[in-house]
This record gives sequence, C-alpha cells and structure tokens, in this order.
Amino acid sequence: MEITKSQEGEKLVVLVSGRLNTGTAPQLDAELSTLVTQQDALVLDFSDLAYISSAGLRVILSTQKAMSRKKGSLVVRNCKPEILEVFEMTGFVDFLTIE
Repeated sequence: MEITKSQEGEKLVVLVSGRLNTGTAPQLDAELSTLVTQQDALVLDFSDLAYISSAGLRVILSTQKAMSRKKGSLVVRNCKPEILEVFEMTGFVDFLTIE
C-alpha cells in the first residue's frame, strides 16, 4: 500500500493505492490519526485502491468518528465498483460521504 498526500484548497487529499488489509491497515491508521488532529477536511481518494478488508473498514470508521467529534469532514471519493460494493454491503454508505 502507498499513501500520497496533496493539498486541494482547504482539504487534504490522501490517495491510498494498493491493498488495504490486515498488514497495511496499521500504517494508514497511524497516518490518519495524525492527520485528524491537524486537518478539518480530509478526502480519501480510493481511485488506486484494489482491495479493502475489515481491518481497512475499521480504519475508515475510526477516522470518520474522529472527524465527526471535531466537527470536521471526511469524504471518500473515486471508489472502484468492488470497493463501493463492500461499502454498500457493510452499510458504510449510510454514514460516509462518498463522491
């Protein structure tokens, strides 16, 4: 998994590439935990994400909760159909902002 960050106006865009699974989720969790304290608006760009496991879903859930607590925003965008299907099956579409 690779993580690339770029600023887009007021939002910090975090491009996640590769596979988000049990082995890589701790890396993303550590990165996002730091960014949540520094940013009011985060965008997770999943255009290059090939796979997400339950460990990856937990990272997204904890990031969403942290951003909500601080009245910030989290947007997930550019999901491939198979990633979007996981979000739909797990009910994540009900509380995530997906573009």
